[in-house]
Amino acid sequence: MRAAVLGFGCRLNASETEAMAEALARAGAELGDVADAEVVVVNGCTITHEADRDAAAAVRRIARSNPGARIVVTGCYAESAAAQAAALPGVVAVIGNAAKPDIVAHVARAAEAKRGVDAAPDVEIGRLRRGVPLRVLPPVAHARARALLKVQDGCDYRCAFCIVPSVRGPSRSLAADEIVLRTRGLVEAGVAEIVLTGVHLGTWGRDHGHGRGALTGLVAALLPVLGASRLRLSSVDPHEVDGALLELLAGAPDHLCRHLHLPVQSCDDGVLARMRRGHRVDDFTTLVREATARIPGLAISTDVIVGFPGEDDAAFERTLDVLAALPLAYLHVFPYSVRRGTAAAHMSDAVPPTVIRARAAALRAVSEAHAARFRRAQIGRVLDVVVHRGADRRGQWWARSDHDVALRVGDATSHAGRRVAARVGADGVEAQILA
Repeated sequence: MRAAVLGFGCRLNASETEAMAEALARAGAELGDVADAEVVVVNGCTITHEADRDAAAAVRRIARSNPGARIVVTGCYAESAAAQAAALPGVVAVIGNAAKPDIVAHVARAAEAKRGVDAAPDVEIGRLRRGVPLRVLPPVAHARARALLKVQDGCDYRCAFCIVPSVRGPSRSLAADEIVLRTRGLVEAGVAEIVLTGVHLGTWGRDHGHGRGALTGLVAALLPVLGASRLRLSSVDPHEVDGALLELLAGAPDHLCRHLHLPVQSCDDGVLARMRRGHRVDDFTTLVREATARIPGLAISTDVIVGFPGEDDAAFERTLDVLAALPLAYLHVFPYSVRRGTAAAHMSDAVPPTVIRARAAALRAVSEAHAARFRRAQIGRVLDVVVHRGADRRGQWWARSDHDVALRVGDATSHAGRRVAARVGADGVEAQILA
């Protein structure tokens, strides 16, 4: 059977797209292009209405270009818009996030499914309940120089802007012994960097009865099995980072990447309260200053939403001033957009789109300044980098430092996918691998 898998959205969704493709290949499917596939899996995102439209548009394009294809829609888009997805041309199945580990069986059924106006698509969504063990497809070890290891799914928080708890369910965690086993397998496969990821990584283990600090305990348990590999944490909320985790990061530079991504979303306490975030501005600023003081060379990045309802000029200026003054490496700036199904969709005091665009531009300028400053600080330094497995379309080779800086490294054919040392050149972009 010929199959294709198409993914959209966040890093976690991307890792699940790769894992589903790997599972199909291991089951004997011939993976290829959408144009000649018998079954196409579309792993959609639903974080915004634009993401919904992108997934639906992709399904329609597939149906036009490959009229004989049977299409399976999955992911957060399937959870949030199952009826709409089922009504799209060519769709024979709509399966939710909990069914992704069963993708081989679903694709096999899809290959035999009837099509036409009288054939109703198979719909299987939901099953995202507390107490149901989290099932996770094995991470892919060979596709890239680093592997994304999903250890948690779902979220117990109810941030006013976020649809994710509705489509990912409550927080559920992979057991620690299973994570250690999977980590050891990735290390033995030669993966240079392993990224611990989840929808809400900082709450890992709470559904298993572990208290605050469980993530720190998990990281400590993984250190003995890392071998020559390094470990990176994906996003962690500021109030979920404790002193013990900082001590661990400071004490294991050979194994733990010097990078923390701490999504603040706003640096105005009034806006944070309306967002229903679990931290306040002082929590974030204190953590950033403490972490950078304790961990030499640490890179801290953050997410910020601009134009959230009720964000007046003063609130925005506070956010701008705080973020400009902190020792950050870069920002991810997200202009706010209304998402049906969230509390924020019913809030008054909407910010005009023109104002949102201007504020986003101002914050992106701050991010560019931080990124340039951070790169300048690396000039002449020898960094721990992981080389990409292949050159880009221009034939250039890139590597990523442990603190998440992309560096161009010349011809690195003999170092593809490996962890090496590299000295940063005078422009902060070029680097020379030290043999």
